[in-house]
Formats: sequence, C-alpha cells, structure tokens
Amino acid sequence: MDLTQFANAHDALAKDVPAFKRAIANKLMYQIGKDPSSARPEDWMQAAAYAVRDHLVGRWMTTTRAQYAQDVKRVYYLSMEFLMGRTFGNAVLALDLMTTLKQALSELEVDVDQLFDLEPDAALGNGGLGRLAACFLDSMATLAVPGFGYGIRYDYGMFRQIIKDGRQVEAPDYWLTHGNPWEFPRPEVTYRVRFGGRVEEVGTGPTAVVRWVDTDDVLAMAYDSIVPGYGTEATNTLRLWSAKATEEMNLRAFNQGNYFGAVESKNHSENVSRVLYPDDSTPSGRELRLRQEYFFVSASVQDLVRRYLRTHTEFDQLADKVSIHLNDTHPVLAIPELMRVLLDEHRLPWAKAWALCQKVFSYTNHTLMHEALETWPIDMFGRVLPRHLRIIFDINAHFLGELTRTHGQDVDLMRRLSLIDESGERRVRMAYLAVVASHSINGVSALHSDLMQQSIFADFARLWPERFNNKTNGVTPRRWLAHANPGLSALLDARIGTGWRRQLDQLQGLKGAIELPGFLGAFRKVKRQNKERLAALVQKQLGVTLNCDALFDVQVKRIHEYKRQLLNVLHVITRYQRIIANPDAVWTPRVVVFAGKAASAYHMAKQVIRLINDVAAVINNDPRVGDKLKVAFIPNYSVSLAEIIIPAADLSEQISTAGTEASGTGNMKFAINGAMTIGTLDGANVEMRDHVGADNFFIFGLTTPEVADLKAGGYQPRRYLENDAELASVLEAVRSGVFSPGEPDRYQQIFDTLVNWGDNYLLLADYRSYIDTQDQVDALYRNADAWTRKAVLNVAGMGFFSADRTIAEYAHDIWHSTPVHLGKTDAA
Repeated sequence: MDLTQFANAHDALAKDVPAFKRAIANKLMYQIGKDPSSARPEDWMQAAAYAVRDHLVGRWMTTTRAQYAQDVKRVYYLSMEFLMGRTFGNAVLALDLMTTLKQALSELEVDVDQLFDLEPDAALGNGGLGRLAACFLDSMATLAVPGFGYGIRYDYGMFRQIIKDGRQVEAPDYWLTHGNPWEFPRPEVTYRVRFGGRVEEVGTGPTAVVRWVDTDDVLAMAYDSIVPGYGTEATNTLRLWSAKATEEMNLRAFNQGNYFGAVESKNHSENVSRVLYPDDSTPSGRELRLRQEYFFVSASVQDLVRRYLRTHTEFDQLADKVSIHLNDTHPVLAIPELMRVLLDEHRLPWAKAWALCQKVFSYTNHTLMHEALETWPIDMFGRVLPRHLRIIFDINAHFLGELTRTHGQDVDLMRRLSLIDESGERRVRMAYLAVVASHSINGVSALHSDLMQQSIFADFARLWPERFNNKTNGVTPRRWLAHANPGLSALLDARIGTGWRRQLDQLQGLKGAIELPGFLGAFRKVKRQNKERLAALVQKQLGVTLNCDALFDVQVKRIHEYKRQLLNVLHVITRYQRIIANPDAVWTPRVVVFAGKAASAYHMAKQVIRLINDVAAVINNDPRVGDKLKVAFIPNYSVSLAEIIIPAADLSEQISTAGTEASGTGNMKFAINGAMTIGTLDGANVEMRDHVGADNFFIFGLTTPEVADLKAGGYQPRRYLENDAELASVLEAVRSGVFSPGEPDRYQQIFDTLVNWGDNYLLLADYRSYIDTQDQVDALYRNADAWTRKAVLNVAGMGFFSADRTIAEYAHDIWHSTPVHLGKTDAA
C-alpha cells in the first residue's frame, strides 16, 4: 500500500465510528499506558488526540513526497511567534471528524467538550503577530502553498497572567506539563548554533577564508507539527527549535568533577528557548533576546539549505526553489546567516551570495513607530555574533558604495540610510538591513503601506519604489468563525451554504437573507447564546454576574498605550458618573470586557490594568449602578479565551491613535462574528469600513493627517481638560483616588502622562468625539432590528478579509510559488 492509499484508507475509517472507538481505546492502552477504568480525562484527551493525529500523518507524508517529486518552490515563513491556540478542535474541523469523534467518545462514556477544554493553548506567541502567523500557516496549507513555518519551541511561553489585588502578576506558563501529542520530536534533526568567539582570516584577496572560531555552542533540535489544510489533502509543517546543551560542554564540566557546573552550563545553554520575550529592561535580558533570534534563524537557515541540497548540487536555482519570508524584524538575522553559510561553508563568491540573498528574502513590516524598529548595540552584537557583524559591515559598505555611484557623495542621505546608526551609541538597524536585502517589502493594510513609504522607509521607497507593496491582513474563517462560533456557522450554512469556509466572499449572500422572516431573530438568538457562554465564564472566574440583555462592549488585545485601553476606561468612568448623577434616566445597559497582557517590564501598561480592575471593583459593587454597567477584566488572554469572548461581542473597540496600528486582525475577527466596530480611521479599519459600509461602522477621532497637524502645531492636552468639564471630572476622579481610596495618589502618573507630560497618544484630543460616538452606539442598540441589520451587514462585508486571499496574493506577487499537486486528492 503506497502513502496515498494509506491516507485514503485512514479517511474511510474517519466515518467508521466503531473503528474510531477502537483506535482511541488502543491509543489509551498502548500509547498512554492506561486502563479505561483508571484513565483521567487528560488521558482520554491525549488518546483521542493521537487517534485524530493518525488521520493527518498519511496526508502529511503524501504532501511531503509530492513536494520533493515536483521540486516545488518552498516558502519558509520565519516568525518569533506562532500563536496556534488549541490544535485538537482545529484538526477535527479540518478532517471533518466531529460527528464521528463525538459518537465514539460518547460510546466510551467520555464528554468530548470537556476534552477540548483540557488542551492547553500552545504558549508560542503573545499577540497579533503570532496569531497572524498561525492564520497564514492555515491558509498556506489550505491553498496547497508548499511551506514551512519556523520558530522557537518555548518551554514557558511569555507568562501566565494572574490578577492579584488588581495587579498583573506573571507566573510561568508551562504548557508542556502533560506533553504535546501534536508534535513529533526529531532528535536526528539537530544543528549547531554558535555564539561569541572571534573571527580570523586566512589568506588575502579573493581566496581569503574567514573562520569563526572559539565559539560557545548550543544545539537546536527540531520538533514538527502538522498544519492541515481545510477541504484538501495538503498539509504543511511547523518546525520549532528547542535548545539543547552540547555533549562537549557537559563532558568538560563532568570530567573536571564539577557536576553542579555541568548542570548550570546545561541550563545556561537551554535558556535560549525557555521563554518568549525575556524581560528586556536589563542588559542580560536584551542579550538573551538577541541570542534567541539568532538561535532560531541559524537552525532554520541550515535546515532549509540542507533540504535544498537534497535535490540540487549547486546554488544557481536557490532563488527559484526557496523563498524566505521575514515576519517583522525578529528574524532579520537570517540575512547575514544565509550569507555566512554561503560564504564560509560553501565558498560562494561574495557578489553571488549577496545576489542570491536579494532574490530569496522578502519582509513584512508591522510598525510605523521608529522606536519599535529593532536595533542592536554594536558592542553587544559584536560580542555575541562577531562574524555576522562583519558581514553586516560588508553589506553596508557595498550598499553605500552603490548609493554613492547613483546619487553622488550625499553624506546626509548616506547617514540616514546606513545600516549602522552612528548617532549616539552605534547600533545595527535591523529593519534597514531587511529592506536592503529583500526584493519585496510589504505593509499589512493600505493605510499602513502608504504611511510606511512616507515615514520610516521614505528614502528607501524613493530608491526602490518597485520593492514596496501592500498585503492587507486577513484571518482564517475556519478558526475564527466555523470553530469559534458554531451557532452562527450553522445559521450561515442554512442560509448561504457551506462554501464560505474556503470562499469567504460568499458571505455577501447574507445581504439577501436580512429580510427573510425570522432571520434577524435567529441571528440575535445566536448572539444571545454566545453572551450567555461568556457570562458563565465571567461568573466562574470573577464572581461577577453579567446582564446578557446588555450591550457587550469588548476590547481584548495586548495592553499598550497606543492601543488606548485607557481611553476606553475614561469612557467607562464617564458613563459611571452620568449614571450616579441621574440614576432614573433611561440607560442602555452595557457590559465592558477587557483582556490582554502587558509586557512584564512595561510599567504604564500594568498601571492601566490595575486601574481597569480598580474601576471594575467600584462600579460592580455600587448598588446605585446595578445592571446598568458592569466591567470585567478577564485574566490570561489566549486564543481559546478569544474564541469565547469574540463571538459574544456586540461592539468591538479598535481605538488606537490614527497612524499607529499597522493593521489589526482582532477587528476582523469581531466583525465576521457579528460585532459592530467603534474605531479610528487607523490600520485596516479604513478598508473594513469601505467593505461593510460607512453607515455600519462607528468612526470617531482625528485622522492620521489631523494627528500629524496637531502634533506639528504644538499639542497642549491641558486645553482639552480646561474646555471640557466632563473630561475634567473624569480625570480628577482618577487623580484623586476615587478608585484607589487606600492609596489616593496611585494614579497620579496616569494623570500626569495625559495632562502634564504630553499625552503622546492624544487621548484627550479624541475624548469628546469618542464619548459622543458612544452615545450614538447606545441609541442604535435600543433599536434591536436596526442594530441586528447592521451587524449582519458587517458579517456580509467581511469576505475580503480572509487569510486565504492574503496568502494567495503573497504566493502570486511576492513568493512566486505555485501549489503542490496531489492528483485526485486535490480539493475541487
């Protein structure tokens, strides 16, 4: 039996409940080593996971074999984060196994819903960057784009967020406690990653050989996970690297009788893959971050070059068979690493190696803020990666030489574009290196891409306008609608068919369903059920009772000043003060939900979390307010938590300062689940408004040009305070300790940041427009049918924002990659 027959045989078993029941029982006994009578729910979960995984393996091997046979061009997507969420439910959805699985487990007297809840979220990311990468892998597999995701197998992830006395407390998030049935350890796939040492040159001129010697080494071991496509036999691979100490490091210490030192050196080596984003407030934390970034790109580059050389003896076809995509600046060290491999290990001439790099690499930028563009001090960089610093110096010399030949001796232009920032402490500009080395540089929304070329990369865009382009982000409808919102998915299937899971633009068909008898009521019923599910979670975790007739107003995302959770809090306090002043008025009841993590060293963001919780404590316990207003901060935000929160939302808060958010994908997830958006004209909000209709979107605040003009004219936030009595009252409540009576000056810094220290993100400038727009939200929500029509039109207009569309554009325009063909197993 060949692999295709094997896969098809497995697929036939997928509909055979007795066979699947036997498969689960066998996994429980022979793989988990448990008798059914003594098995815990966790054991049943793992047994069922292994049984489901078996149905993916045949597809995986068939796809891999086809990729080699067809000598396809592979896309290698390098990212520091892959926020995959739970794998179990996604795999069952991709395989269309839910009915069979539920029946088999039911006959085994096991609750399948309980099993899904037992799986931990893979702690491989933090926010939108990692979730975007996960959506893209899903779409690459679904479109049969041959690809690998490369990243780090973090032992502890970022951290598990605990809220104690209103404050964020970080605890280890050891998600691998019970193992991970979805990964395949590959101890035979191990690469040596080097740090430190020194560079020596043997010989002179073109025949000179550069050697990197006396290094401290660590091993990178591969762990593979299958990424299934939906509605297709195609699969791809997520390969994550885990750090292991070298044998010689351990032996050296043991042979000297220093057993404690051996353990210590092993731990030091393996720290590189322990946690996502170590605390960078210390020099040692920043150096660990640099080591992490090099660790995973070095292993990945060595791995992809090895794979290329399995079917090629020369590098002439490298750019025709390999595309390396850099998801933000974290993987940019892949550029000097590929140069090192080509120059030092394969002895290519410098010019040829550099020409290949410029054809192979492409880069996505995710920020417009100069301070967020990654740079590294020359001293640290040279100590950790001396060979790569020399390569970067050589690239810079070549680039500046070409610049001089084309633009003359323009010293100011050379200073602005140099890969080395010479002002103050000399630093390597990683984003600039990405731009110089990449044949394509894209933004992630139309507005972001335009601003990127006008601001942070303006000089480069004038040099190479053909390199810059836009690829507006999207989300996978499988995870964020079919899986997260089964009630709405069933309603969509009944009205427009099931094809929207692969062709999201079929959502347009909902426009014709709006006036069908009972449709709006059915839509509201689904939303109500989702709100009840979230309310049960909040009651269990926080002990707060939510009114499910209230408008659910949600802001869930990374806590950062530019995302302006603080502006949302100011609105909550405004609403609270209005209710207290006039309790007998007719109020639109509202539940305001927050979730998100603040970086452990980000003091201001952590203060905002504490303020949210202090405000919640006061409001939720004030009998004068009752059900008119409730506030909930749900701790430890994750993909699985988002799958509960987002379908329950009536209103999506996308309120960043215009010109600061690159795109956003949370905005898209909320809209396809039937939430209205209140937001600024920032990131992808602009395009979303165009697609769903301006009448179905709540826009407020300054535009990007208005923000620039206000700042250029000398923004004075105190003037807004002096001219708006309601704003003054809200800020005084924060400043004077109304929400922190035991420590009245707790939030003096927040007050000063907004009033006395410049209000960098213009909360006070946008406050009145935001409050007035929230009043419009209230008025519309009181008209149930009018609100529901607009919510449905939001869903109907979201077809453009599929990650499948985005990846199809990447594959065609940037990677020049064609799908792998799997014969009769290809999707129709």
